[in-house]
Amino acid sequence: MELPMNVVFMGTPDFAVPSLMKIAASHHITAVVTAPDKPAGRGKRLQSSAIKKAAETLNVPTLQPIRLNDPGFAGTLERFRADVFVVVAFRILPIRVFSIPPMGTINLHASLLPRYRGAAPIQWALINGEKVTGVTTFFIDEQVDTGKILLQEKLRLSDEITAGELHDQLAELGADLLVATLNQLQAGTLEPRRQNGEPCPAPKLTRELGAIDWNLDAFRIHNLIRGLSPVPGAYTHWEAKVLKILRSQPLLSQNEFPAGTIVRADKKGPLLVQTGNGLLEILSLLPEGKKVLSAEEFIRGYKIAAKQKLT
Repeated sequence: MELPMNVVFMGTPDFAVPSLMKIAASHHITAVVTAPDKPAGRGKRLQSSAIKKAAETLNVPTLQPIRLNDPGFAGTLERFRADVFVVVAFRILPIRVFSIPPMGTINLHASLLPRYRGAAPIQWALINGEKVTGVTTFFIDEQVDTGKILLQEKLRLSDEITAGELHDQLAELGADLLVATLNQLQAGTLEPRRQNGEPCPAPKLTRELGAIDWNLDAFRIHNLIRGLSPVPGAYTHWEAKVLKILRSQPLLSQNEFPAGTIVRADKKGPLLVQTGNGLLEILSLLPEGKKVLSAEEFIRGYKIAAKQKLT
């Protein structure tokens, strides 16, 4: 039986935690690299990243460099004598860093590359109404998300799944794929291949992206809502208040009301809004400064009524 490989793991958010823990169960994590602690909350107290908290449970050294191109950082990494670096939801590495391990630096990406290269692959896959997505492991090279593919795993998508739910599923799927990638890398059975197909960008999300245009058809609005749920959230305005819509259901039914008009708002539901083509049923939403409410709770508490307008 082969000895476990020495791995330096780099990551920051919750998405990376399953990967770290599953790799640690079958290989030796010599060090973890994550973002510096940041002030958060009302008291602006320093908060550790999800990966730093996970690393503490593993009792492994944790590095939190401010500048990745600092020669001292690269020198410290070399002293860990890792066979391979693994990167999950971290910063862009300089060549001086990703070239250190003899077996390369492997990245996990939450899409089927070359589809959805960029910062928000999970959200954009849903916004664009994809039926299938997945995860990819690949060797990092000098350009972002362009390296040779190692392994991929597909996942079929329901029409209701939200970005938050998909995030959690892909985090687990990606962790398993990373372990398989490391095992095959160690066994010498991986066959890296160039990325083929039409690249598709997944740029960073902006607040403006979340503004709902009720003139669009119900299915496009529904995909925007689930692609941005729970954060940053697709939003509309009602009586000068911001309403984030978190769950919805597109309907083929049609009315003669202008787009954005509330067609039905019964106390026991449903809450229906006219779009440019079809109706959209709002299932849950977040009023500005309040907690998440079901449509029924919102109707009872806010006295929203038919023929009012969302903008």
